[in-house]
Formats: sequence, structure tokens, C-alpha cells
Amino acid sequence: MTQEQITLFTLFAAVFALLLWGRWRYDLVAFGGLMVGVLLGVVPAESAFSGFGHPATLVVALVLVVSAGLMRSGAVFLLARNLIDAGRSAGGHIAIMGGVAGALSAFMNNFASLALFMPLDIQTARKAGRPPGLTLMPLSFATILGGMVTLIGTPPNIIVASIREGSLGAPFAMFDFAPVGGAVAVAGIAFVALLGWRLIPTREGFGSGETEGKFVTFVSELTVPGGARHTGSRIADLEAMAEDADAAIIGLVRRGKRLRGGFRNRILEEGDALVVEAVPEALDEFRAAVGFEFAEAGEVESGGLAGEDQSLIEVVVPEQSRINGKTAQSIGLGWRQNTALLGISRKGKRITERVRKTRVEPGDILLLLTPRETASDVTEWLGALQLADRGLAVTADSKVWLAIALFAGAVTAASVGLVYLPVALGCVAVAYVLAGILPLAEIYEHIEWPVVVLLGSMIPLGAALETSGGTELIAGALTGLTSTLPAWAVLTVLMAVTMTLSDVLDNTATTIVAAPVAIEMARVLGVSPDPFLMAVAVGASAAFLTPIGHKNNTLILGPGGYGFGDYWRMGLPLEIIVVAVAVPAILLFWPL
Repeated sequence: MTQEQITLFTLFAAVFALLLWGRWRYDLVAFGGLMVGVLLGVVPAESAFSGFGHPATLVVALVLVVSAGLMRSGAVFLLARNLIDAGRSAGGHIAIMGGVAGALSAFMNNFASLALFMPLDIQTARKAGRPPGLTLMPLSFATILGGMVTLIGTPPNIIVASIREGSLGAPFAMFDFAPVGGAVAVAGIAFVALLGWRLIPTREGFGSGETEGKFVTFVSELTVPGGARHTGSRIADLEAMAEDADAAIIGLVRRGKRLRGGFRNRILEEGDALVVEAVPEALDEFRAAVGFEFAEAGEVESGGLAGEDQSLIEVVVPEQSRINGKTAQSIGLGWRQNTALLGISRKGKRITERVRKTRVEPGDILLLLTPRETASDVTEWLGALQLADRGLAVTADSKVWLAIALFAGAVTAASVGLVYLPVALGCVAVAYVLAGILPLAEIYEHIEWPVVVLLGSMIPLGAALETSGGTELIAGALTGLTSTLPAWAVLTVLMAVTMTLSDVLDNTATTIVAAPVAIEMARVLGVSPDPFLMAVAVGASAAFLTPIGHKNNTLILGPGGYGFGDYWRMGLPLEIIVVAVAVPAILLFWPL
């Protein structure tokens, strides 16, 4: 072992010890480890920051942006209305979400599948009042498992197929991975849904899934526009949709008058306004679901309801406020400040008048739609106090199918090899901005920068280990240690070691190193190389112990509120199950 290899192995051990300790945040530890590697001379200075331009790092950032666009377009709400029931148990939710996302991962990049379902999972967790950390990790694992089923589901399968073609003259076909990968996926998803999620540690402030009870509810009005699909429906028929969005219909405004009592059996007419009580997120979800409009939004003249120049803010009204004792209409909030009052929250009390005609009282919280660049000026003009920004936004539901089509087209093009995945996702991000689906000002707000720093720092360290011969050293030792074992035992050890490497290195790098070793092992043993290549494909994809072994695990690190050491609790038994299922399946479908 050379001095460079000793230094790198020691550095990796120190970095992982600090990450598992959790005293300092993971991005600081990883970046610090990278800097130490450069100072010690084991990481070339000219390539020290190459990880920040690596496709894996770019894909993580771009997927977060694309996911935000899918949320803003209403695509997530569309899926939620047809797929998700917040009343289901966590296990039932994981089984359905994991099954659907896993199946989708077999035919699209498993990272893209997670990108599509992650915001939906977070939304469902919010409705159910549980932290998203309980379900995001099972969802990530399910998409990884689903990617094992086909050639295009995950990069290791593609690499293994290409190496087989170079060594044996023919690649694996599209569904050659299905018998083994399918068995592993079914067993793995069953485990995470029935038991695995219970092994995830919980702590105070776990994840980003604050429950709605922590937020104030607003009374708002939603008008029925011309041509609305629910015109002619009974109001009572919409209550199930309101309940699904955690909103409550509490009144009806017709021809400028608030109707009281018996309104639920009335037939909706064009120009009517439903009086709805909900938190802002639920209010917007219900509005997008029924296709109605905010009653006061017409006062905002520039940018449109969900234009990129508009933002939602919450402000508290003190006694000295300009609007105290007055209505939004009387102070000219719309024509003076180009701002619409969308809702009022009054310490849990019901608002009995129309929102625009309600006299504001001290302590009221107002939900305002205002030009983004003048939000602070509007707050100052009102003499109000703005609450902390929670990333509220109005869904651009009129562009939902455009957003879905752009995303689906990019994923399809990347899956069949027409466009490189990072380029495809980058084109989607640009298209979302140009189409007004995602405001340009919000692009960088949706990127989990600590995760980007973690990945960008670890990639050069992993590359240094590979170029120094460290991974080859591991492979050589493995060949020597297993030389006296039976073929099936060697196969098992190869899969376990490949899994371990994939938990530390990028699964692509792991596959490139392990696949040639697998072919050599088969040659020495005098058996078919195909089962050994299958073992590498499964092992390289089954990275469940750390957040850096697979991009999917990295993606959920921030939104799920996980610590570096949380993954192994569910990941270790899952990897054991993968080995227990995969080895017999390989021996059955790919005999030695």
C-alpha cells in the first residue's frame, strides 16, 4: 500500500467518523475533508472543485428546481387528487407511493422519478400531520429498487451491459435485469412499507413537515369564472374536494351579498364567490383543484395571478397601521399599491362580512398578493409587520399540462439517449422560467446548497481514491480472499463488497471498477460471468447506508431533515434483504 493510499483511507475514515458523529453539519465536514486532501497532496489542486461541475451535482440542483416547477404548475396537486389519501396510514401510503414510484423508475431515470414524487410526498405528509422524514427515505429507497428492473432504470445497469458487450460481444437486453431486479424490488418495497419506515429515528423538528396547526388559517373568497367546470354544481358537491385539500367552505357570496344558512344546497353560478377558510397552502390547492380564482386578485394589474413578479406575504396589523379600522377597498390597496387582499385571519374568529368590506382590526393577519420587488414597500406603507417568509406561492394551474409535457419529454429524451440527462433537466428549468411556470427570482431558493456542497466535495475525494489505485487494491484483495470459496459464496461476497463501495463512492464509479473484477472472478472459477455481472449491477445500485452513495439519497437529505447516520438504520437490514433475495434469484435465472 502506497503512502498516498494510506493517506486517502485515513482521510475517508476521519470524514465518515465526523459525519456519523454529527457535531458539525455534513457540508462543512465534507468540504473540510476536501481541503485537507488538497493540502496533503492526495487531491490535485486543479481538480479540487471539479465535483461542483460534475453531472451528479448538477442533476441534484436541477432536479430540485424542476420539482419546484412541477409543484408551482399544479402537477403535484393533480397527482395528489388521483393517487394520494392523507387519511392512509404511513405504511399504506408508502406501499402505494413506493409501488407506483418504483414501477415508474423502471422506465425512467430513478432520480427523475423521485423528483416527481418527492414534492407530492411532502405535500401528503403536511396534510397528514406527520414529518416527511418518515416517508421520504422509504420513497427514495423504493425508486432505487425500481430502477434495478430494466436496462435504462439506473446507470449501473447500462454500464454493466456495455462492459459485457466489450468483453463478451453482446450487451444485456432491456428486460434481462427484470427477473432478479423485479424480485429484489418487490421484496425491498414490501420491507420499507411494512417495517422499514418504523426504524427511521425521529427527533424534535424532524424534517420540514410542519403541521398546518402551527399556521394561521385565513378566510378568503374564491370566485367562479366564466366557463368554470363546476358551474351548475351544488356547493355540497365540492366539499369533498375542499376536505381533501384541508379547506372548509363556510359561505357563499352572490351578487355582492354574503348568504347565510342553507347555502350548501345552492347551485353555483358564474360570478359567485365561495368563502373558504384554510391555511394558505391548502387554500391555493383547493383553488387550483376547482379552477376558481381569488376574488381580489383582479386588482393586481401586472404579472397576472401567478406571474413571476408576484409573491404571497403574510403581515400582522398593529394599532398604528394605516389599514387599522378600515377596509382594503377604502384605503385603495389595489389601485395605490397594486396589491390584493386574499384573506384575513383573526385569532381563530370567523369573518362574517365580505373580505374586501371587512374592517381590519389590530392583531389581524393579512394574506397579500403583491409585486415581489415592492413587497417591503407595501408592508411599510401599510405600517404592518411582515411574518417570516415561508415560500408561499400561487399555483400556475393553467400551465399544468405544459409543465408535465416538458418534464415527460425531457425524461423520455434522456432515457432513450437523445439528450444527456443534466442537459435535458437544464432545458426544462429554462423552459419553466420562460413559460412563467417558475419565477426566475425563486430558482436559487429551491436548491439545497448544503447538499450541493456535500456532493461537490465528496466526488473529488472518491476520484482520488480511484486514481490512486485504492479501489483496485480493494478488488485485488477481494480476489485473493475468495479464491478458496465455492462460486455461490464468491458471488455473495462480490455483491456485498460492491454494495459497500457504492455506499462510499458514486455507483457509476463502483460499477466501472467492480464489473471487470466480476468477469475476472468468473474466468478464474470457470463459470459464466453473467451471474457475477448481475451481482455487480444489483450491488452497485443498492446503496442504502449513506446519503452520498446514491443521488436519490442525497436529494432527500435536506427536505427530510436527516442526519448522516440515519440512513443505515433502515438501509442495513434492507441491504441484507437485497442480498438474501438477489443471490438465489441470480442462481435461478442466471445459472453458474
